[in-house]
Amino acid sequence: MIALYPGTFDPITNGHFEIIRRASTLFGDLVVGVAKSPEKNPLFSLDQRLEMVNEVLNSFNNIEVAAYDGLTINFAKSIEARVIVRGLRSPADGQYEFELASMNKRLADDIE
Repeated sequence: MIALYPGTFDPITNGHFEIIRRASTLFGDLVVGVAKSPEKNPLFSLDQRLEMVNEVLNSFNNIEVAAYDGLTINFAKSIEARVIVRGLRSPADGQYEFELASMNKRLADDIE
């Protein structure tokens, strides 16, 4: 089963790494999607972020790192992901993630 862990990774953090490490043990294949996100004014360029993420994750054999633009749900469909992995930083994130998951379910009910 393919899972997607999307993010800006500006830069990749220990928290990101821990989520990725855990997800890599739960799913056969994990795609770490690095969002272009120009509207966020990233500190690092997309190429720099891809390089950092690849460097941190190079020891995993079931992880692919890929850049994407646009809606995460559309990228998930394009790679045939069945699950989108998300992390929570605070209780407020819980409500946001619930709303995001609900919208994604409407757009692609076959992706968790």
